[in-house]
This record gives sequence, C-alpha cells and structure tokens, in this order.
Amino acid sequence: QVHLTESGGGSVQAGGSLRLSCAASGYTYSNRCMAWFRQAPGKEREGVETIHTGSSTAGYADSVKGRFTISQDNAKQTVFLQMDSLKPEDTTMYYCAAGGARGNWDKKWSYSYWGQGTQVTVSS
Repeated sequence: QVHLTESGGGSVQAGGSLRLSCAASGYTYSNRCMAWFRQAPGKEREGVETIHTGSSTAGYADSVKGRFTISQDNAKQTVFLQMDSLKPEDTTMYYCAAGGARGNWDKKWSYSYWGQGTQVTVSS
C-alpha cells in the first residue's frame, strides 16, 4: 500500500522561501512521475511541478518558473519542492502525488496516489 506524507508547509512573508517534502512508502514505480499540485478553495487542482523518478527530468507550470525547484532523494523515497521568491498568490494547500504519466504530468487524473496536503501561506 502506497502512502505519501507531506511536510514543510507553513507561513512566510512575500519573497521568502519554504521547502516541502513528500515521503513515499510502498511506492516502487521508477518509470512514472511524482508531482506537486496545489488547490485553492473553489478552484481546480493545479499541477505545479513534476519529476520523473527514473530519469529525474522535471516539468513545471509557467506560474512557478524560475522560483520553484523539484528534486528527489531516491534512497529515501522523498521528493522535495524548494519554493523561493514566494508570492501571496502562492497561498493554498499543496499536495504530493505519485504514479503519473509523463505526458500528462499536470493532470490530476493521471495520478494514482495522493498525500493529505500541507498548507502554505504567504503574507504581503
């Protein structure tokens, strides 16, 4: 059984940084993607950034280009999201997802497994 556990959320002022972590247990796919999504109340869940666990290639949304960086520690089965230059509009719940297909990395239906989410709040 796959479990994804996020951590690292919190409150920060605009321009600050946070690092999210997603620890996976029971996940053995090396040719699929893990990703970070975010979802504001009343809005669709948005793909933020992804990493292909086998090749370490990454993809990202234009809204976070140059500010967020995804990485992984295969030995610890953990994926990280380094968030720099945070903006108030980045405030929302962030979710870790696993099992996605590379061609549809930003589609929530592509993923089989989800974490419970971690809140990020950026004040102006």
